[in-house]
Amino acid sequence: MIEMRRAQLSFGDGLIAGEVSDLREDWMKHADQMLADEQIVAAVYEALAKRHPNSRRRGRRGAPAEMVLRLLILKHVRNWSYEVLEREVRANLVYRDFTRVGGAKTPDAKTMGRWGVALGPGMLKLIHERMVKIAQDAGVTAGRRMRVDTTVVETDIHHPTDSTLLGDGVRVLTRTMRKITEIAGAAGAKLRDRSRSVKRRLLEIVRIARAKGPLNQEKLKQRYRRLLDATSRVVGQAKRFSEEIAQGVKRSADILQRIALEGLRQELDTMLPRVRQVMRQTRARIFHGDTRAEGKILSLFEPSTEIIRKGKAGKPNEFGKIVKLQEAENQIVIDYEVYDQRPNDSDLLIAAIEIHQARLGRTPRLVAADAGFYSAKNEAAAKAMGVKRICIPNRSTKSPERKREQKKRWFRNGQKWRTGCEGRISVVKRRHGLDRCRYKGDIGMKRWVGLGIIADNVVNIGRAMGKQSIG
Repeated sequence: MIEMRRAQLSFGDGLIAGEVSDLREDWMKHADQMLADEQIVAAVYEALAKRHPNSRRRGRRGAPAEMVLRLLILKHVRNWSYEVLEREVRANLVYRDFTRVGGAKTPDAKTMGRWGVALGPGMLKLIHERMVKIAQDAGVTAGRRMRVDTTVVETDIHHPTDSTLLGDGVRVLTRTMRKITEIAGAAGAKLRDRSRSVKRRLLEIVRIARAKGPLNQEKLKQRYRRLLDATSRVVGQAKRFSEEIAQGVKRSADILQRIALEGLRQELDTMLPRVRQVMRQTRARIFHGDTRAEGKILSLFEPSTEIIRKGKAGKPNEFGKIVKLQEAENQIVIDYEVYDQRPNDSDLLIAAIEIHQARLGRTPRLVAADAGFYSAKNEAAAKAMGVKRICIPNRSTKSPERKREQKKRWFRNGQKWRTGCEGRISVVKRRHGLDRCRYKGDIGMKRWVGLGIIADNVVNIGRAMGKQSIG
């Protein structure tokens, strides 16, 4: 049974609160008040209640919605794993007080992981919007200024090469077929394990690629032919296994094992087209020199991963998703977005101003962004919307008037303020883990980014409220 808050506090809760009152971090006091907001807690309650049809009124009493939210936010504030979160909350009275665990038993890591899955991207967006509204009502942000930038959040994959992707495909298909054989026995097609020969081909390709002197293309092509041949045979065998499960050749008398077999068949059917795509793009690159194969994938496990080049000397290629961060005063992120396909930065500016108007109820007086967001059309549209100062440089201009405009004090000051976007991106990556997403799939990416941005806003809003109370 799900509750919004714990109905009754214990003696231990009051004792802990009294002991840690002067040990809380500076942001925790005001963040504590913000996270107690009825709308935020109600949103989490509704998300948890949807996990099972009768969660609201049946079953044993579970962790209240308020505790669930605070534990997940603390996890992303500190950039911990669920296991570390469990250990730290158990051992720290300040964390027990902040998360409302109090003197009760700390939930285990697996349970908290299931809570994280229950809080989907849409619900996290609602929580984020409510926090921005609370910050505005408290005077933390007024919306007079806006800055926007994009960054890359990488997916949790290894560096993709054709050979390693083929090796991944053979490993996963062979492992799945081995599980099927353990359940169904010797019925139907027999499993032939080609893992060792594939590993040898992979090592040979690595040695040739790393050898000193000019690359021996003929040797490389020969090894890739052998690797593709072995992979093709594994794919054909996996297809037969899938068909035999569907036809009832590979079966089990136990109902639970029949369900397991069906799940393994679905795994094969999901992975087979991905491995075939890797084979197609490998043939296109190695034998035809085509590096832009249609439908190219970079990971069998995160197939939506994109190659993104942001012009960084130290990391020219990044593998993940483009994320937009949009800020107002006091470093408050008023909007974020994870894009399924990489957009052009210049296509995002007007939509960002419209979101700013909708969230904060006013047009920003100043809009700052880097040169990627510039276009004459954007500048004209922003001025038509009521923006007075547009601090977006046009580095390719040859106009003397434009160059003089970009050297004026207000423009240079706006660009100095814009560089805070770079600092914000650095902080959310270092402090909240947005350098690499540890959750799986597109939904996992949106949950990871959403919780990271909410955690950053909680800290910044709490600190800004603390400065206001002192002032």
